[in-house]
Amino acid sequence: MLTLERARELNDSMVTEHSLRLHALNVCYAMGALAEHFGEDKEHWEAVGYLHDYDYEKFPEEHLAHTEQPLLEAGVPAEDVRAILSHGYGICTDVRPETNMEKCLFTVDELTGIVQACARMRPHGITDLEVKSFMKKFKDKRFAAKCDRAVIRQGCEMLGMEVRDLAEICIRGMKEHAEELELTGTGE
Repeated sequence: MLTLERARELNDSMVTEHSLRLHALNVCYAMGALAEHFGEDKEHWEAVGYLHDYDYEKFPEEHLAHTEQPLLEAGVPAEDVRAILSHGYGICTDVRPETNMEKCLFTVDELTGIVQACARMRPHGITDLEVKSFMKKFKDKRFAAKCDRAVIRQGCEMLGMEVRDLAEICIRGMKEHAEELELTGTGE
Protein backbone atom coordinates (compact mmCIF):
# COMPACT_ATOMS: atom_id res chain seq x y z
CA MET A 1 0.00 0.00 0.00
CA LEU A 2 1.23 3.49 -0.86
CA THR A 3 2.35 5.44 2.21
CA LEU A 4 2.27 9.20 2.58
CA GLU A 5 6.04 9.22 3.06
CA ARG A 6 6.57 7.38 -0.24
CA ALA A 7 4.04 9.60 -2.03
CA ARG A 8 5.94 12.68 -0.83
CA GLU A 9 9.26 11.23 -2.03
CA LEU A 10 7.88 10.47 -5.47
CA ASN A 11 5.87 13.65 -5.92
CA ASP A 12 8.56 15.96 -4.62
CA SER A 13 11.10 14.41 -7.00
CA MET A 14 8.96 15.69 -9.89
CA VAL A 15 7.14 18.73 -8.50
CA THR A 16 9.13 21.79 -7.47
CA GLU A 17 6.60 24.62 -7.84
CA HIS A 18 5.33 25.79 -4.47
CA SER A 19 1.76 26.29 -5.67
CA LEU A 20 1.60 22.74 -7.06
CA ARG A 21 2.92 21.30 -3.80
CA LEU A 22 0.28 23.29 -1.91
CA HIS A 23 -2.38 21.95 -4.24
CA ALA A 24 -1.11 18.41 -3.58
CA LEU A 25 -1.43 19.04 0.17
CA ASN A 26 -4.93 20.49 -0.18
CA VAL A 27 -6.08 17.41 -2.08
CA CYS A 28 -4.18 15.15 0.34
CA TYR A 29 -5.95 16.48 3.44
CA ALA A 30 -9.36 16.62 1.78
CA MET A 31 -8.89 12.99 0.77
CA GLY A 32 -7.92 12.08 4.33
CA ALA A 33 -11.15 13.59 5.66
CA LEU A 34 -13.15 11.72 3.04
CA ALA A 35 -11.38 8.46 3.92
CA GLU A 36 -12.54 8.93 7.51
CA HIS A 37 -16.07 9.66 6.27
CA PHE A 38 -16.13 6.42 4.28
CA GLY A 39 -14.38 4.38 6.98
CA GLU A 40 -11.26 3.86 4.87
CA ASP A 41 -7.51 4.13 5.54
CA LYS A 42 -6.81 7.85 5.99
CA GLU A 43 -3.07 7.80 5.27
CA HIS A 44 -3.55 5.69 2.16
CA TRP A 45 -6.11 8.10 0.71
CA GLU A 46 -3.92 11.07 1.67
CA ALA A 47 -0.97 9.45 -0.12
CA VAL A 48 -2.94 8.96 -3.33
CA GLY A 49 -4.22 12.53 -3.07
CA TYR A 50 -0.73 13.92 -2.58
CA LEU A 51 0.64 12.05 -5.61
CA HIS A 52 -2.27 12.74 -8.00
CA ASP A 53 -0.54 15.43 -10.12
CA TYR A 54 2.81 13.60 -10.33
CA ASP A 55 3.52 14.56 -13.97
CA TYR A 56 1.64 17.86 -14.21
CA GLU A 57 4.53 20.31 -13.71
CA LYS A 58 6.73 18.69 -16.35
CA PHE A 59 3.94 17.74 -18.78
CA PRO A 60 0.96 20.09 -18.31
CA GLU A 61 -0.26 19.55 -21.88
CA GLU A 62 0.08 15.77 -21.53
CA HIS A 63 -1.10 15.45 -17.93
CA LEU A 64 -1.33 11.82 -16.76
CA ALA A 65 0.32 10.51 -19.94
CA HIS A 66 3.63 10.29 -18.04
CA THR A 67 2.31 8.84 -14.80
CA GLU A 68 1.39 5.19 -15.11
CA GLN A 69 4.69 3.60 -16.12
CA PRO A 70 7.01 5.60 -13.84
CA LEU A 71 4.78 5.04 -10.81
CA LEU A 72 4.37 1.33 -11.46
CA GLU A 73 8.15 1.04 -11.88
CA ALA A 74 8.57 2.90 -8.57
CA GLY A 75 6.47 0.25 -6.87
CA VAL A 76 3.20 2.14 -6.53
CA PRO A 77 0.39 -0.44 -6.47
CA ALA A 78 -1.62 -0.69 -9.70
CA GLU A 79 -4.90 0.20 -7.96
CA ASP A 80 -3.37 3.44 -6.64
CA VAL A 81 -2.02 4.31 -10.09
CA ARG A 82 -5.49 3.63 -11.50
CA ALA A 83 -7.02 5.97 -8.91
CA ILE A 84 -4.58 8.70 -9.92
CA LEU A 85 -5.36 8.19 -13.61
CA SER A 86 -9.10 8.30 -12.92
CA HIS A 87 -8.98 11.88 -11.66
CA GLY A 88 -8.51 12.93 -15.29
CA TYR A 89 -11.61 11.07 -16.48
CA GLY A 90 -13.23 12.80 -19.44
CA ILE A 91 -10.54 15.48 -19.36
CA CYS A 92 -7.32 13.69 -20.27
CA THR A 93 -7.98 9.99 -19.59
CA ASP A 94 -10.75 7.50 -20.20
CA VAL A 95 -10.25 5.79 -16.81
CA ARG A 96 -13.68 6.05 -15.22
CA PRO A 97 -13.72 6.50 -11.42
CA GLU A 98 -15.26 3.36 -9.90
CA THR A 99 -14.24 3.13 -6.24
CA ASN A 100 -15.08 5.71 -3.59
CA MET A 101 -11.41 6.72 -3.52
CA GLU A 102 -11.39 7.32 -7.27
CA LYS A 103 -14.67 9.23 -7.22
CA CYS A 104 -13.46 11.40 -4.35
CA LEU A 105 -10.14 12.19 -6.03
CA PHE A 106 -11.93 13.07 -9.27
CA THR A 107 -14.15 15.50 -7.35
CA VAL A 108 -11.82 17.09 -4.80
CA ASP A 109 -9.13 17.96 -7.33
CA GLU A 110 -11.40 20.78 -8.52
CA LEU A 111 -13.32 21.36 -5.28
CA THR A 112 -10.24 22.09 -3.17
CA GLY A 113 -9.30 24.85 -5.61
CA ILE A 114 -12.50 26.70 -4.76
CA VAL A 115 -12.07 26.05 -1.02
CA GLN A 116 -8.52 27.40 -1.18
CA ALA A 117 -9.62 30.49 -3.13
CA CYS A 118 -12.43 31.16 -0.62
CA ALA A 119 -10.03 30.82 2.31
CA ARG A 120 -7.47 33.17 0.76
CA MET A 121 -10.06 35.96 0.63
CA ARG A 122 -10.92 35.77 4.33
CA PRO A 123 -9.13 37.57 7.18
CA HIS A 124 -8.92 34.30 9.15
CA GLY A 125 -8.41 32.08 6.12
CA ILE A 126 -9.96 28.65 6.34
CA THR A 127 -10.08 28.68 10.15
CA ASP A 128 -13.60 30.15 10.21
CA LEU A 129 -14.76 29.18 6.71
CA GLU A 130 -18.26 27.72 6.79
CA VAL A 131 -19.82 25.65 4.03
CA LYS A 132 -22.47 28.38 3.53
CA SER A 133 -19.74 30.82 2.39
CA PHE A 134 -18.23 28.16 0.16
CA MET A 135 -21.59 27.51 -1.51
CA LYS A 136 -22.06 31.22 -2.29
CA LYS A 137 -18.70 31.24 -4.07
CA PHE A 138 -19.39 27.86 -5.71
CA LYS A 139 -22.54 29.30 -7.31
CA ASP A 140 -20.60 32.32 -8.65
CA LYS A 141 -19.11 30.98 -11.89
CA ARG A 142 -16.69 33.91 -12.11
CA PHE A 143 -15.11 33.06 -8.75
CA ALA A 144 -12.20 30.63 -9.15
CA ALA A 145 -13.41 30.30 -12.73
CA LYS A 146 -10.74 27.73 -13.66
CA CYS A 147 -12.23 25.23 -11.20
CA ASP A 148 -14.65 23.10 -13.18
CA ARG A 149 -17.95 23.00 -11.32
CA ALA A 150 -19.39 20.47 -13.80
CA VAL A 151 -16.65 18.01 -12.75
CA ILE A 152 -17.46 18.63 -9.08
CA ARG A 153 -21.17 18.04 -9.69
CA GLN A 154 -20.43 14.93 -11.74
CA GLY A 155 -18.20 13.55 -8.98
CA CYS A 156 -20.79 14.29 -6.30
CA GLU A 157 -23.40 12.53 -8.42
CA MET A 158 -21.10 9.48 -8.72
CA LEU A 159 -20.73 9.48 -4.93
CA GLY A 160 -24.44 10.05 -4.30
CA MET A 161 -23.57 13.16 -2.26
CA GLU A 162 -24.56 16.81 -2.33
CA VAL A 163 -21.83 19.34 -3.15
CA ARG A 164 -22.49 21.02 0.21
CA ASP A 165 -21.89 17.79 2.17
CA LEU A 166 -18.72 16.87 0.32
CA ALA A 167 -17.39 20.42 0.66
CA GLU A 168 -18.07 20.41 4.39
CA ILE A 169 -15.97 17.27 4.84
CA CYS A 170 -13.14 18.69 2.72
CA ILE A 171 -13.15 22.03 4.55
CA ARG A 172 -12.98 20.21 7.89
CA GLY A 173 -10.03 18.13 6.70
CA MET A 174 -8.20 21.15 5.34
CA LYS A 175 -8.88 23.26 8.47
CA GLU A 176 -6.89 20.81 10.58
CA HIS A 177 -3.82 21.72 8.49
CA ALA A 178 -4.52 25.44 7.94
CA GLU A 179 -1.00 26.55 8.80
CA GLU A 180 0.74 24.02 6.54
CA LEU A 181 -1.69 24.92 3.74
CA GLU A 182 -0.92 28.64 4.27
CA LEU A 183 -4.63 29.28 4.84
CA THR A 184 -4.61 30.98 8.25
CA GLY A 185 -5.38 34.38 6.78
CA THR A 186 -3.92 37.77 7.55
CA GLY A 187 -5.85 38.31 10.78
CA GLU A 188 -6.95 41.74 9.63
